[in-house]
Amino acid sequence: MRVSGPARAVPSVPLVVLVLSLLLGLQPVTTDLYLPGLPALSAEFGGLMGQAQLTLSGLILAFGLAQLAMGPLSDRFGRRPVLLAGLALYLVGSGLSAAAPHISALIGGRVLQGVGLAASVVCGRAMVRDLYDPVRGTLMMSRGQSGLGIAALCSPALGGLLASSFGWRSTFLATGIFAAGALALVAWKLPETAPQRVPGAMRPAALAANWARIARHPSFRAWTLLLTCTYGGLYTFLAASAFVYIGVLGASQSTYGLLMASASSSYLLGTVACRRWVARVGVRRAVARAGVLSCVAGVSVAGLSLAGVTAVWAICLPQAMYSFAHGIHQPCGQAGVVGPFPSSAGAASSLSGFVLAAAAFGIGMGLGRTLGGTVLPLTLTVGLLGVLTSVTAWTLVQRHGQPAS
Repeated sequence: MRVSGPARAVPSVPLVVLVLSLLLGLQPVTTDLYLPGLPALSAEFGGLMGQAQLTLSGLILAFGLAQLAMGPLSDRFGRRPVLLAGLALYLVGSGLSAAAPHISALIGGRVLQGVGLAASVVCGRAMVRDLYDPVRGTLMMSRGQSGLGIAALCSPALGGLLASSFGWRSTFLATGIFAAGALALVAWKLPETAPQRVPGAMRPAALAANWARIARHPSFRAWTLLLTCTYGGLYTFLAASAFVYIGVLGASQSTYGLLMASASSSYLLGTVACRRWVARVGVRRAVARAGVLSCVAGVSVAGLSLAGVTAVWAICLPQAMYSFAHGIHQPCGQAGVVGPFPSSAGAASSLSGFVLAAAAFGIGMGLGRTLGGTVLPLTLTVGLLGVLTSVTAWTLVQRHGQPAS
């Protein structure tokens, strides 16, 4: 049974874009800002690369599992209360991470951040479906993803500056400040966007049936697979790039920050291109075009490394191309997974997000075991996922990815 909530105060487009940018932008702030300090963090806590990777893998695992709860919770109680509670929990995790006396406490703080981040991202995606039809939602999502791109652009450079000037702990204080700003804006300005409450959304039987219904939808499967592949490649860069650029190729922390900022700039340009391409050729053809770039980037970075070319440019140039394509796949896919489900957008968003996070967690665990004095774990993983992204864009998305009306 669904019940209507109170009459909604529809937020303005600029407010939606700003809130969406902050909610989605919290993800690269959480993952990218501390990356320049990762080698120093690892050295302080014993120098074990696998343990340092757990600060990212633990975050991603918590992020994925928590989404399974946050989506149905937001369908049951509304987006606003879940957002407020999640962002408050994120602040607690940021403080614990900054003050962590040992690696276990840091991982615990990152887990709390992951739970709070799940509320931010799930409710942000669901909010778009609450307010807009799927095609316009894609355009709005691309504008929010542009805000995410700005956050991703600034995070590595700021993280490098903070880590080199004040130590790696300062990067977690910065994540808390960003979340506090998002919390204040949501509390002050954002009205409830959910058109109705679903009282039975948290009942196990109803929840399982709803997830099964969503998972059977061919459009949901097509877009989720596209997102999983493209995000998997991006996550590989995030998880391994600090060790490869700094540890293997000898780049400084500040240089590493600039390299990551250049990839974020490409992603930002991709989100701008997404809006233009979708308006001109439609969602599916825009994704097919981006699939060409994903394939070229993946094959290039893998082929160059197998040929023995291990220079910085041989990774950063394909990374920039991959990031540009990701800026098109990401908003189209995130709007696509919730498009067919206007009354259960939270559940659809959470299920898709869980699949993405589970794949990223598996990738992170694999990289933690294989990273060493070579670039191959990074380059070959990105190569494979770039090809899989393009194949999905050219096949399943073309067959089943038509936005719902």
